[in-house]
Amino acid sequence: MRFSVAKEQFLAGLQTVQNVVSSRTTLPILANVRIQAQDGHIRFTTTDLDVGISGIIGAQTEKAGGTTLPVKRLSSIVRELTSGDVHVDVDSKNIASIRCGQTFFKIHGLPEDEFPALPQFEDAKTFSLKQADLRDALRKTSYAISTDETRYVLNGILFSFKDGRLTMVATDGRRLALVDVEVEFPQSEEVEVIVPTKCVTELGRLLDDDGELKMYVSQNQVAFDVGTTRLVSKLVEGNYPNYRQVIPSEARERVTLERQLFLAAVHRVSLLASEKSNSVKLVFTKNNLEIAANTPDIGEGRESIPVVYKGPDITIAFNPEYLMAPLRALPDDEVFLDLIDEMSPGVIKIQKPFLYVLMPMRVS
Repeated sequence: MRFSVAKEQFLAGLQTVQNVVSSRTTLPILANVRIQAQDGHIRFTTTDLDVGISGIIGAQTEKAGGTTLPVKRLSSIVRELTSGDVHVDVDSKNIASIRCGQTFFKIHGLPEDEFPALPQFEDAKTFSLKQADLRDALRKTSYAISTDETRYVLNGILFSFKDGRLTMVATDGRRLALVDVEVEFPQSEEVEVIVPTKCVTELGRLLDDDGELKMYVSQNQVAFDVGTTRLVSKLVEGNYPNYRQVIPSEARERVTLERQLFLAAVHRVSLLASEKSNSVKLVFTKNNLEIAANTPDIGEGRESIPVVYKGPDITIAFNPEYLMAPLRALPDDEVFLDLIDEMSPGVIKIQKPFLYVLMPMRVS
């Protein structure tokens, strides 16, 4: 195999696929990138057997062929090369010679026929989505994915294609983020799948603000085609919990808040929240919201914000990090906080189809 490619293109192609590679792998070939050169392009592929990614870049291919090379080392080498064309020549023993200007490297690879093939999606259910819509939906939900590996069905985002829309849900049992995306698909294509965290992270890296992507769902796999890149992943097996039952059906009080102002105030006050309780109190009185936190040995913090509020006095406590997470992710200037009482979940909403349910903490 022999090809030449611009350094920047070579590096961009490697960076697209290298994050999938695990640093703790028992199979040496899984630390490698599969490189296939033919017909004026190079295809890079990596996998950890759960998630795989494949992308194409243009190149001058003088001799078609394929090999696998250690992706992290190769990426480090290409990053340090001077600008210009990189010439790669791979012999029959999978030893790659890399030249750029006056620089020369030799790297030992492994045969490409030992590299695991990515699954095919011939009979899969297919959906077309706008990249901007999915990128926005991931930003509004992914922070609520559970990191508790004992509750593995929560280690991902639920994609529910039902009733002419895509509903995406993430929860860790203490909070829940939900967003609806308009998608056209026939009723026969309705499906619910759980896309794992690692795939969600990689998908977030690939998405742009323009263009469409294709999503393919088979029995236990999912694939996303974004431009010339394909991301594939095993699905999380199991039944997602009934998320609808934790969403309060109605609110007694709705408070409109300036998102940035509220976020900044919660952040400042949370500096004095104790590590043990890790909570901030929201004290609602007539036309006023006081945010307060205290740690007995250290001190306390308070800040007041004028709000339009005519209801009864309410004191409700939340984990500050969980309270701030959606405020950081939302682009809207205003958010609504719906409340029932001091012991019921609070719900953050915006004008678009989004909601965030947050369980309160005990007020001591």
